[in-house]
Amino acid sequence: MSNKPDIKLYTAATMNGWKPVIFLEEADVDYDLVHIDFSKKDQKSNWYMQLNPNARIPTIVDRGNDDFVVFESGAILWYLAKKYQKFLPVGDKQHSQALQWLMFQMSGIGPMMGQAMYFQRIAAPQGHEEQFSIKRYVDESRRLLEVLDKQLNGKDYILGDQYTIVDMATYPWARSYYWAKVSLDGLDHLNAWFKRIDERAKTQKALTIPKAFPAFFGKGDVAQAEAANAARFKSDVKA
Repeated sequence: MSNKPDIKLYTAATMNGWKPVIFLEEADVDYDLVHIDFSKKDQKSNWYMQLNPNARIPTIVDRGNDDFVVFESGAILWYLAKKYQKFLPVGDKQHSQALQWLMFQMSGIGPMMGQAMYFQRIAAPQGHEEQFSIKRYVDESRRLLEVLDKQLNGKDYILGDQYTIVDMATYPWARSYYWAKVSLDGLDHLNAWFKRIDERAKTQKALTIPKAFPAFFGKGDVAQAEAANAARFKSDVKA
């Protein structure tokens, strides 16, 4: 019998990449971590794409389940919650509600805020400031955060009193509103939710694994971080 942890996690310091780390740290689950280095294009390597054909992070391998592979961050959180029976509400209707809000993050908050970040923090510094695109994605990100704010009215967490994988999925993205340049004015319930999760030590530790990127949250040398991050995407600009 192997003494290795069941879960081997391949990830990097991004909003999606931190999601499974948050679960594993909060659930006190041992895991092995492989840092996928974007500068070396690890995610495009043949060995990694045999695990994740989409060449994105994160990915897990469950050694305790015949080396079963799971990719896509939301699917990973769902798998881990089911495997360890943690951070998921009980009951069929409750499972459906959790899945609905998980998909809300995966299909809405993540992609829209990601595009807001891309056009402002990556394209614009390289001379491609597209105001039409910026307004489209910033406005839609704000609308989605307003939906989240309304859902949080009278609740400690998105589904109620319990911290779940829905919060774990949504927090890294919504909390990076600074990087997306989206205003939180008037979103009091959302700000209160941020404060509650900001105080969760294990979640905050997870945001430093495999490394921290404080600029996402408006901390540290934002200008330097923006320049370094934009440089990774220089090949997007065609000569």
